[in-house]
Formats: sequence, C-alpha cells, structure tokens
Amino acid sequence: MIIGTVREIKDDEYRVGITPAGVEVLTQAGHTVLVERGAGLGSGYDDAQYARHGARIVASAGEVWAEAEMVVKVKEPLESEWPLMRRGQVVFTYFHFAASRELTEGVASTGIVAIAYETITDAAGNLPLLTPMSEVAGRMAVQVGAWSLECHTGGRGVLLGGVPGVMPARVVVLGAGVVGANAARIASGMGADVQLFDIRLERLRYLSDVMPPNVRTAKSDPAAIRAAIVNADLVIGAVLIPGGRTPVLVSREDVRSMKRGAVIVDVGVDQGGCVETTRPTTHHAPTYEEEGVIHYCVANMPGAVPRTSTQALTNATLPYVVQLAAAGWRAAAKADEHLARGVNMIEGCITCPGVAEAHGMELAELKL
Repeated sequence: MIIGTVREIKDDEYRVGITPAGVEVLTQAGHTVLVERGAGLGSGYDDAQYARHGARIVASAGEVWAEAEMVVKVKEPLESEWPLMRRGQVVFTYFHFAASRELTEGVASTGIVAIAYETITDAAGNLPLLTPMSEVAGRMAVQVGAWSLECHTGGRGVLLGGVPGVMPARVVVLGAGVVGANAARIASGMGADVQLFDIRLERLRYLSDVMPPNVRTAKSDPAAIRAAIVNADLVIGAVLIPGGRTPVLVSREDVRSMKRGAVIVDVGVDQGGCVETTRPTTHHAPTYEEEGVIHYCVANMPGAVPRTSTQALTNATLPYVVQLAAAGWRAAAKADEHLARGVNMIEGCITCPGVAEAHGMELAELKL
C-alpha cells in the first residue's frame, strides 16, 4: 500500500502522524511511505531522518493526497484539505465528527473512508488510541489551570498547593476516566484539595483506593456539581461520550455562581465541551473570560508538547496502521470488530451511531 503523512495545518499543531521509526516498520513490510517535506519538524524529526528510514520525501501535501491510498494524520482535515481528498481514499486520524456538523458534511462530500482514532475500542471496552492523548491532556490540564489562576492571566491569584498556614486551591474534576484520573493525580501531587466526580460507582471505588488522601470522590449529579463548583478555584472538564457530543454538565448560570477569577479547563472542547460557556481556543490565545471566570479551552492541548505526544500517539496507532496496510481497510475491519468501530464514514455514509445521533443524520449499516 502507498501510505502518506502530511504536515498538520491546524493552528499550533506540531504533532505528526508517523515517526521515522514507524516508516521503517512499514517499509520493511513492503509498503511505500510518502512524507510531506517538513511534516515532522515540529516533533523533532527532520526529512533526513525520514529518508534514512525509507520514506520518500515529497514537496507538497497535494502530492501526498494525490498518490497515497491511506493518509495517516493527527487532527481532522481542515476545509482547505477537503478538495485534496478523493473518493475511496482512507484517512486515519482524530475526526471528532460529533462536535461539528460542518466538518461531518464537508468530509462526507469528499467520499473518503474516515477511520477515527477516537472510536476504536479494545477487548476491555477502552479507547486505546484516545488514551495516550487523554493522559497528556489530563496532566496538562492541571499545569495550564495553575498558570491560569495567576493574576497576570486574570485568575484569582491562588497557588494550587497553598503554603503552610494558607489553604490550597480547591480543584473539581468532572469525569474520572483517563483524563480525569490523570488530572486528579497531578493536582493532588501539587497539594491541591481535589474533588473527583463520576457517575460510575465502581470506578470511584477503585480510584478512592489508589488516589492519595487529598482526592475525594463523589457521585456525579447536577446538584452535587453545582454545590462543588461554587467553591472551586479550578474546574476541569474531563467528560467523554465515545463518538458523541460531550454532555453539558455546567450551565451558564452555574458558571455565573463561581468565584470571580476562578478557572475552567474544558478538555472535552474538541467534542463540544461539558460547560455551556465553552468555545474552542488556540495555544496562541488560550483563554477568555466569561461570566467573570477564566476559560482555557484549547482543542489540541497535546499539540503543545509534540515530542512527547507524537511518540505516545504513534506507539498506539502504528499497529493499526500496519493492520490496515496489510489487509486493506475492509478486510482489516472485518477481522477486528474493535477496529471496525473506528469506521465513522464510508463514501459519504455515516456508519458511527454517535455521529449520526449528534447531528440527526441517517445512520448507514457498516457492511464489510
């Protein structure tokens, strides 16, 4: 198969879909790998490294899109990339279709086969290609939250861990999945008073056993969330519905009740966010104030640490790239039901229930 990767053009996105080590694995298996010139520079990989591992360096993204049978990316194709895509071509990346009808309709019009990292599952029901970036984002959420609490950013001027004689900050984490657990662990390590919410009692029992004493678990319901965020210095949104839009757990009125200068970091912004006042921001302009509360809602948080993020992501994605390249997408999906759940769209037809439901669109049967 001819496999390609291109330079990401989303604002402040420095990750890359394939590393030089991944190129070597693919070329040794007999595949051809095309890499757009400069695609890996943001992650610390120059063209010479790719070439030494067997890639063919091409001058433009257009050449990659024109020749590759499968394009491996990191973020969803932007509007300027849609005309370069062709019917039947496989695109393997994060899509997050449920957050944008415009993206869904735009990609559908190209006729590609869209296989989304974020809806592939494993035998335990986990999301193995979302997990590494969730780990990064959960840990980063506390870093950026602590920074946003500083006065020069508009925050309350609170040190997350406090000091002897001064109480630490109160951190509320909504969702105890991979993002939430990582956020709670880092926040507790910095000395904050952490309250971790989830609807799954078994998950809360487990985390109650393994988390330090300054992490308290709580069953999630609207009244409990409202009571917690009133006193919070930092609220971290860590909610995920696989393939679907993130439910709104915090209304504008709830935000209005928070302390002036408190901070919200909504990690789920790329799927709509769990706070009504959430809207996407970028690393160059990461925050805004709404109802007196500082919001940090960068949609590609791991893109700020691309050396770590690219390695973590490609460790997880490469085995699936190998599967798809060896057998073709249809046979690979037929042989692996977990990979099949990643097929979100086939030549304009929506095959992911969460995406169809999010936009009220017709769901097509996945026929393999």
